Amino acid sequence: MAKSNALNFNLPSVDDLFSTEESRAEARLEKVINLNPSEISDFPNHPFKVRMDAAMQEMTESVKQYGVLVPALVRPKPDGGYEMVAGHRRKKAAELANLTEIPCIVRQLTDDEATIIMVDSNLQREQILPSEKAFAYKMKLDAMKRQGQRTDLTLSPVATKLDTAAQLGRQSGESRDQVFRFIRLTNLIPEILELVDNSVLKDPETLQIALRPAVELSYIRPENQRLIAVSIEGEQSSPSVKQAKRLRELDQEGLLNGDVIDGILSEEKREVDNVIISTDELNKYFGKEVTPAKMKEQIMTLLDEWKEKQPPELAKPEKKNTLEK
Repeated sequence: MAKSNALNFNLPSVDDLFSTEESRAEARLEKVINLNPSEISDFPNHPFKVRMDAAMQEMTESVKQYGVLVPALVRPKPDGGYEMVAGHRRKKAAELANLTEIPCIVRQLTDDEATIIMVDSNLQREQILPSEKAFAYKMKLDAMKRQGQRTDLTLSPVATKLDTAAQLGRQSGESRDQVFRFIRLTNLIPEILELVDNSVLKDPETLQIALRPAVELSYIRPENQRLIAVSIEGEQSSPSVKQAKRLRELDQEGLLNGDVIDGILSEEKREVDNVIISTDELNKYFGKEVTPAKMKEQIMTLLDEWKEKQPPELAKPEKKNTLEK
């Protein structure tokens, strides 16, 4: 039986046959084109909200009058159309202004390149919610790790992760630990995450949770987080850091339930009026060799001397005894 000696040839496409290297290079260059907003889909799992606030109203009025002055950044999709990388708010303002076209820079980008640009461009906003930072930092950290920006192969995976987080923090003006705190928020259920956002929006009519207590709650199982959300609403009280740590410990011990949560959140929080001076601040005046007890003694001596030098009118009046025999 004769063997087939057929050879496989990779034939050039029709486009390759009738295009020059110059034209192919030109096709790869960035270009600014006008696109209909309907041709541009949002970035997948875009963590930044396009809020219909006063700033959006101002942008819409500006777009109505002058158009979109700064081009958006998009990348072509394999199946046709374009995907927004930077410019979601400009696109929304154009839609509200009934514009049929907006200027866009078209750039070929990998998924990770697009993710990093998307996060960095949005971190320039004046107001960023904790939930936005949480998911943005997580997306960017994952993209940076996949890109292999750390080339020191002697480091363990944990050390590499920490180093990448430190790099992300430097780029964002945060410490490495703060980056991880925000990323922990991605483990919160939406009802509690919304309360964390409220702490930035500062609406006095809404319940709020600060970052540190929220981080503690993020370690609690989702089913118990739901019970906590219900209790916060019922008690109209959010947990302090100390209370959140207790809730976390009880969850780990399997002892957390609705009644326990209600009991903890109904506790009256003590108002502590303390003036806190950090060790670093004190060391500027005393030096590292001075013990805390000695620092306190010297501070009190200086305060007594200061008090004696004050004018009589600034001194506290003595309490009169109103009881007469």
